[in-house]
Amino acid sequence: MTEAARRRPRGRLLLATGLLMLATMLLVTIFGPLIAPYGAATTSPDSLAGPSAAHWLGTDSIGRDVLSRLIIGGRTTLLITFVAVSIAVAAGLVLGLLSGYVGGLVDELIMRTLDVVFAFPVFLLAIAVVAALGPTVPNLILTIAIVYTPTLARVVRGPVLSVKRWDHVEAARSVGVGEFAIATRHVLPMVISPILVQTSLTLANTIFTVTALSFLGIGPPPPDPNWGGMLSEARQFMELAPLTVIGPAAAIVFATMTFIVLANGLRELLDVGSR
Repeated sequence: MTEAARRRPRGRLLLATGLLMLATMLLVTIFGPLIAPYGAATTSPDSLAGPSAAHWLGTDSIGRDVLSRLIIGGRTTLLITFVAVSIAVAAGLVLGLLSGYVGGLVDELIMRTLDVVFAFPVFLLAIAVVAALGPTVPNLILTIAIVYTPTLARVVRGPVLSVKRWDHVEAARSVGVGEFAIATRHVLPMVISPILVQTSLTLANTIFTVTALSFLGIGPPPPDPNWGGMLSEARQFMELAPLTVIGPAAAIVFATMTFIVLANGLRELLDVGSR
């Protein structure tokens, strides 16, 4: 049995586990307003109360239900994450495919431009852009799409440089198939495996970036809750009401682990590493 064959059962298990975790997270966040026992801004007389039948994870410093805010806050965090990464993937596919397939001056121009963005640490660049544009949801989405596009473009460009020289591509060119058709029909499908793995890893990284920006006070503005903002608000009360910190921290870890498990499952199943 080859190494790839031995890895496939493990890959299927990891992928199934990741998909189950993802489905659970999406169902909870999509139907959050229906599942949450209270509104995100609903207050009660008991502030920093411990777990009870009325408030399973207790209340925060102004009496809001932690569980309700955790469920509803996931919508904002995941919305920013999915939309931003979708834009970054689309931009990375176009730029990476164009750079790798066309080559020459186009390749140099695209890659040197992306190198300028790539030279800055992701988190510091995100802070600078959000601080300049303002901490709104559209600006956060745009910022995260900008900082992660270079990585995704590089992931696409590498395989394209190799695939465009394969025999079936040369055969298609020799019978008169247009360059655009070759690039989209014969080259692009060959880079789907690595881009799927990298997208899952980018989603995990984006969760941390979004929550870290929110923790620093440059995330989505109130009154909509988000996991990073909840952590920031609760950190000074963590000794009195530890669940106000543990709740959003656990949600962040669960969301991040979901995408990491998916990435590992896809890597094992698609055998990206050996390719």
